[in-house]
Amino acid sequence: MRVIARMLAAAAVAGLTLGASAAPQRVDLLISGGTVFTGSDAPFIGDVAIVGDHIVAVGPHLALSATRRIDAHGMVVAPGFIDPHTHMSDDLAAADPQRRLIPMFLLQGVTTAFIGNDGGGAIDVGKVLGSAATRPVGINYASYTGFGSIRAAVIGEAKRDPTPAELARMKTMVAGAMCQGALGLSTGLFYAPQSFSKTDEVVALSAEAARFGGYYDSHIRDESSYTVGLMAAIDEVIAIARDAHIPVHVSHIKALGVDVQGKAPEVIARIEAARAAGLDITASQYPWSASGTSLVASLIPLWAQDGGRAALLKRFDDPALAEKLRTDIVENMRKRGGADSLLIVEGSYRNRKLSDVAKAMGVDPVAAAIAVIRIADPGVVSFNQSEADIAAFMRQPWVMTDSDASPGHPRVYGTFARKYAKYVVADHVLTLREFIERSSSVPADWFHLTGRGHLRAGAFADVVVFDPASYASRATYEAPKLYAAGVRTVLVNGVLAVDNGKLTTRAAGRALPHTPTPGSCS
Repeated sequence: MRVIARMLAAAAVAGLTLGASAAPQRVDLLISGGTVFTGSDAPFIGDVAIVGDHIVAVGPHLALSATRRIDAHGMVVAPGFIDPHTHMSDDLAAADPQRRLIPMFLLQGVTTAFIGNDGGGAIDVGKVLGSAATRPVGINYASYTGFGSIRAAVIGEAKRDPTPAELARMKTMVAGAMCQGALGLSTGLFYAPQSFSKTDEVVALSAEAARFGGYYDSHIRDESSYTVGLMAAIDEVIAIARDAHIPVHVSHIKALGVDVQGKAPEVIARIEAARAAGLDITASQYPWSASGTSLVASLIPLWAQDGGRAALLKRFDDPALAEKLRTDIVENMRKRGGADSLLIVEGSYRNRKLSDVAKAMGVDPVAAAIAVIRIADPGVVSFNQSEADIAAFMRQPWVMTDSDASPGHPRVYGTFARKYAKYVVADHVLTLREFIERSSSVPADWFHLTGRGHLRAGAFADVVVFDPASYASRATYEAPKLYAAGVRTVLVNGVLAVDNGKLTTRAAGRALPHTPTPGSCS
């Protein structure tokens, strides 16, 4: 007891943060002398002490001995970053253990990611979360169930409303996924066949997720001027929050394309008004002026996608539809800034702009796009956002950092590092503390990731140590698979995943099932 009393007294003198019990005199790991950002407090020069998978003490000049000491002088010490919108499901479930490490995230300091976004989440969420027990992963992860997966299983790819029986079946699927640990319901209302739904259908399924304490995450119906328009899509997501009584997260918030560039202040004003009225709405954003999607999603009108790929290819061969199809493709191409703004990042035309492909084929860009899509629907990088809009969204305290990690885009390998190097160091859009908290404690607190996102006694030891002079993205649009620079140390649940800038190949990540509202699954 005298030892504990001495530790508590020392803690009081040093400003040490302790949990319910005092830190032991000897710890497994001590990160010492760095500039510590706890996720909620002003930064200070100090130490982080770890025993097992938990932090046991945080404070200046901890008088502790350690099995391993990491000198962090001159470094930034922060909570491991949390990415609330990714497309890493296949990597996390891969047979290759190296792929399951998610090295491109670890080398940026990302220790937790969400999967199942854009409506693509699994129906059998239990299987997704359970796979980490037999196939160890490098990062922690949580999963949504997906509106697109559920709708396709019940209705298929047709453009129609569900029958009452079909809606009831979809609600049952949402309930089942929530009881298996789903974080909530995700949608990609821009994408067919999800785009064929009406708001009432989405509200009904979102309300079901809300009954279990879930969240609604959405790639909104229109980020541009394709269908209802950006502002109407924002109004729809606000209506879903209100009518379904559910916390709403707008994924990768943006003003996409020439028709809506400059609209960020108007979007922000509407969300601020909804928040002031009591609705629980947040957003996340990737720090790139180019989005990533597919060539079909970029250019092909929704009416031509009704029924899926087979139906689309038939429409390409229908002379009666040729003029309408061309007119709509030309218009969609204009919205995205023209054929020169679309960089193909997959397949035989990888790293070539659509304009260059058209020149090589000796045809116009519309004909080139159709020819490419006949082969496959490749991913594209689409340059379509203004820096003024990016900065305006980024400054909002309710906007988190996400990568929307998808193949062929440098955001997979460089999002968090780029946000720091460009928008903190170079452009001064955010302070370092704002960047860290919106990449860690803000998502952890809003999504109720208990024990994550903060450096404090009792929290899980998810920690990143990076060099503020060299932390930066190396990935580019032309070479998107270059690892970020500047990360020295990463711990996932107390295990060194990156040590002295090198991957250790130790897989310490965990599945993070959401706990349903008590009694909702009984």
